[in-house]
Order: sequence, then C-alpha cells, then structure tokens
Amino acid sequence: MRYSGIGGQAVIEGVMMRNGDKYAVAVRKPDKEIEVKTDNFHSATEKNAFFRIPFIRGIVVFIESLYIGIKALNFSSSFYDDETDEKDKEKSTKGDNAMTAAVVALSLAFAVFLFMIVPFLLSRLFGRIITSDIWLTVIEGVIRLAVLIGYMVAISKVEDIKRTYMYHGAEHKCINCIENGLPLTVANVKNQTRRHRRCGTSFLLYVVVLSIILFMFIRVDNGVLRLVIRLLLVPVIAGIVYEFIRVAGRSENKVILALAEPGLWLQGLTTKEPDDDMILVGIKSVEAVFDWKAFLADTPSETAVKAKAKKTQKAKKAAATRAVTAVEKSGLTGAEGGKPEIASKAPERNELDDALWHGFDVAKLLDDNVVRSDSGHAVKHATSAAAADRRRKAPVKRPTMAEPVVEDDDEILNALDRFFNSKNADEIKKNGGIK
Repeated sequence: MRYSGIGGQAVIEGVMMRNGDKYAVAVRKPDKEIEVKTDNFHSATEKNAFFRIPFIRGIVVFIESLYIGIKALNFSSSFYDDETDEKDKEKSTKGDNAMTAAVVALSLAFAVFLFMIVPFLLSRLFGRIITSDIWLTVIEGVIRLAVLIGYMVAISKVEDIKRTYMYHGAEHKCINCIENGLPLTVANVKNQTRRHRRCGTSFLLYVVVLSIILFMFIRVDNGVLRLVIRLLLVPVIAGIVYEFIRVAGRSENKVILALAEPGLWLQGLTTKEPDDDMILVGIKSVEAVFDWKAFLADTPSETAVKAKAKKTQKAKKAAATRAVTAVEKSGLTGAEGGKPEIASKAPERNELDDALWHGFDVAKLLDDNVVRSDSGHAVKHATSAAAADRRRKAPVKRPTMAEPVVEDDDEILNALDRFFNSKNADEIKKNGGIK
C-alpha cells in the first residue's frame, strides 16, 4: 500500500476529501444530483515553523480538522434544511466562519465534559471501597472507554447517523482503492476494506488508552487539581496520538500494524457498507482534489513487483551455479566422489574470476563455506589445512605483462638450459675459445 496523503470524513449524505491545501465536499442532493464544492484552506503549519514541531502539529491539525469538518457538515446539511430558503443560505454564508469557530469550541467543550469530566467523577464513587490511586485511574479509563463505545453505538441507531456511517465506509474504501494501486471505479472500490489506519475513530480510541497510562503517574491528593492536570494533558495526549496515527498510516512494520489493529476493530462500529450511489459520491469528492490517474502512473504495479522479485531470484540461482562450477574446476570433490555443492551463499562473480585467475585458489575463496558431497556428508577441501593456511596468509598478486607467469615446467627447462650452456662454455674455454 502506497501513502497518498489524502484524507476525509463523512458528512450528511456526502463525503468530504482533503488533499494538502484543497478540500472538496460532494453531496447527494434530494433530487439525486451530486453537488461538489471545492475550497482552499491553508494550515497554520505552513505559516509558522513552531506549529510544525512534532507533537505540537498534532494539536493544530486536530483543531483544523474539526473546523473544516464542521464547515463541510454545514454545507451538506443546507440541502436538507426545509426551513431555509436560498436567500437565507446566502445571508448565512457571511457569518459562516464565526459560527463554525463557535461550533468547534462547543464541540470540544462537550467532548471534554463527556469523555474526561464524567468518567473522572464516576470513578470517584469507587473511592470509598478502593484506596489505590492506580486502580482508581484504571477504573476511570475503563469508564471513559465504555462511554466512548456506548456513545458510538447509541448514535448509530439514529437513521441519519447510520447513513453517515455508510458514507464513512465509502470514504475509506475510496482511499484504500487508490492506495492499493487500483483505478478508482465503483467495482474496484466495492472490493476494498472499509477500515483505514488513519481514521479519526482510531485517534479517539488511542487518546483514551494513552490517557489511562499517563494519568497513572499523576499523584495529587487534591481532586480538583487532579482534574485540572488531566484537562491540561489532553492536548499533549492528542499530539502524541497524532504522531502514532501518522506513522501507522505509512508504515508496514509488524509491530506498528499490531498496535494499530484495535483501532481498526473499533471502526467496525463507525463504518458500514455503502451502496453504489454512496461510492460514486466518494469518487466525485476524491476526483475534485486528487489526480488518482497520475498517482497510479507513478505507482509500480503488482505485476512489476513480482517480475522484479522473480528476476532477483533468477540472479541468485545463477550465482550459485557459477560457484558450483568454480569448485568443480578447482578439483574439489566429495568424500564419495560426488559433485560438491556450496552449503552457504554463493560468492560474487568478481571473486570467482579472481579465484580462477590466481590458480583456482578456492581455499581462500570459499574460506568458511562448507563443501558437501551429493550424499550430504561434509568433506574437506582437496588442499591440506597447512597449504590452505599458507595460501590465505600469502599476499595475492595479479600477474602483469611485465611480470609473466612462471610455471613449474618452465623453471625446469630454464635450469636445464643454464646447465648445458655452462657446460658448453667450459668446453669452449678448454679448446681455446670459439674459432
């Protein structure tokens, strides 16, 4: 899976997709037509280097995502608000930014109250029977997790939310389709999983889990002060979880994948299988902000990856064959006369060539490799251990044209030549020189 950088969320009867500074909202209107609106949003992380610092950027991105998400929700809901006519819609857009900011603030306040303050107060009820702060913190975390899951299950019973969950599934399936290197068609999208590692559902789960761990280290007797410290730690926890989600969305590490798995399980509650019309809305939203055809053109296909792996395997086999051939030419044989084979990895080609050039010095070439016969019994090199040791210690020098190779037979002939020449010289001396 290749990271695309695209993300989004479900809205009322539609899907919002964001890619960099651009985002689009595609909505299926009551008349069944698809309305697509695109807009730009420049993140604070681009304007100020401080907001790009790891863990700080997570807090900024979280707030900005809420802001864009609520704007997208307002746009999608405008098509289903019977009491609002076109003139009212035009007037409402003038104060849209202020209203969206107010909704973001209220949403954060509600989330803090529901998922932070309520679990803390409920856990204090167990203080009369449990004196351990650690166990009270664990109980608080369990209550917080139960509230989160219970809230997701409860709102899923609402018909409009149920359809929103289906659009949530369409959003995930569209992103998974292009990141898996497939053309963005309804048929391909339908075959994708509706779970994704960069989902906001996973973000909420890991905020709850991490809060349990961090709050265990808060040892304050004053209950009010303890609650205040918890609230102050919420942005810190959000920043840490954002970094994990960011890594999990790009990594194929087995440990990271295992840690991301619980978040994928929880997405079974917040995503449902979409129908074809919902998938088409998701595709329109993607195409408004992302050139998936260019993305796929730069992505190696599965066939190309398999071909490359096959070519690499073929090269390894060829290297092993060359190694066996070199051993056979050097005169190494098994104890039972079988052809030897290399038990460890084959040497490189240039090492084989050097070995052949230097008189098949296979003892140096193979070094620690084990030579085995066809019967599977380990055998020793043909050369003695002492000779092999001398050969390993002796400096290997490649012969040149100025220093020709001197074979043993040539040395014998040269010695005989010197002997006869010296004998002829003595006879000439006796006879008084050459006439």
